[in-house]
Amino acid sequence: MKLPVEPEIPDLDLPVVPPIAPMLAKAVKGLPKQDGTLYYEPKWDGFRCIVFRDGDEVFLGSRNERPFTRYFPELVEAVRRELPPKCVVDGEIVLIRGQSLDFDALQQRIHPAQSRVRLLAENTPASFVAFDLLATATEDLMEAPFSERRARLEEMLAGAGRSVRLTPVTQDEGRAAEWFDAFEGAGLDGIVVKPGDQPYVPDKRVMFKVKHERTADCVVAGYREHKSGPVVGSLLLGLYSPDGRLHHVGVAASFPMKRREELVEELAPYRLEDLSEHPWGHWAEAAAGGAEGQRLPGAVSRWNAKKDLSFIPLRPERVVEVAYDHMEGDRFRHTAQFRRWRPDRTPASCTYEQLERPVSYDLDKILAR
Repeated sequence: MKLPVEPEIPDLDLPVVPPIAPMLAKAVKGLPKQDGTLYYEPKWDGFRCIVFRDGDEVFLGSRNERPFTRYFPELVEAVRRELPPKCVVDGEIVLIRGQSLDFDALQQRIHPAQSRVRLLAENTPASFVAFDLLATATEDLMEAPFSERRARLEEMLAGAGRSVRLTPVTQDEGRAAEWFDAFEGAGLDGIVVKPGDQPYVPDKRVMFKVKHERTADCVVAGYREHKSGPVVGSLLLGLYSPDGRLHHVGVAASFPMKRREELVEELAPYRLEDLSEHPWGHWAEAAAGGAEGQRLPGAVSRWNAKKDLSFIPLRPERVVEVAYDHMEGDRFRHTAQFRRWRPDRTPASCTYEQLERPVSYDLDKILAR
């Protein structure tokens, strides 16, 4: 899939101009204890985006070199309606369906055809959840403490509409713990913790994030080679649906190089030369979303059309226990983490039924806070 060439960054008359790499968070195991300065926010599951508005000129910056501006024309219009004429705001592009987030549908918004972009903008409009203020019309606020930036952001968005929303925040550690459990049912994936005295530091992990982690037993049905050579890059994971079909649910990766080499030898006895004998044998002819209701490994990357997603098929006989944060529909939202082989489990026992499902939660109640 060939993605279009993005337009150049516009010449904006703002105290802060793109490109700016967003400030990041490092993962921690539990909620940091309140020391009198911490702010706790829900962790939104979408596309990180810094919005730059200079009058009618709007630029939606992303974490990489491909801006979001052309893919979300409805957000460009929303920014013009609901944000001040000149500002720079950090936040998350999300897609709300019913009372929860739909990341699968959000991913579909990155499409090369402009006609398709317009259709999706009408049928599955996105929203922007703001959580930091980098600049006003005349002030660069990046050196200001987060407590001040948050207060200014609340004041700015007091009269915002339905497309640009303000994330809730609390300094109550107990309430943040309740949010961590309850908000998962609306598709949020944890809590972000921000020191109130912290300036905005681009591309540095100076915040904290606490994410959900669970384990599941999955079938290893193949692997992709690492970019450095013929060693294991990632294990392809599968789960069985009630009708007996094996669905691709994600990958396990992040192995040390020595372990990648060892895995090639461990998995060699399970390699299949004839792809027609594999449950995903028709993967190359199917769309990444699956064929006839079956989720298959993608043939190309939505984000990088040159990235080869072919895989080495394995007989689906080995079971692995992996850790994951949460599900997005019928797949793991993020890369799973290898925990251990499970020789005591049969592949047939690796079903969706083992997965814990969070209790649903009303997304409007979260944003009303």
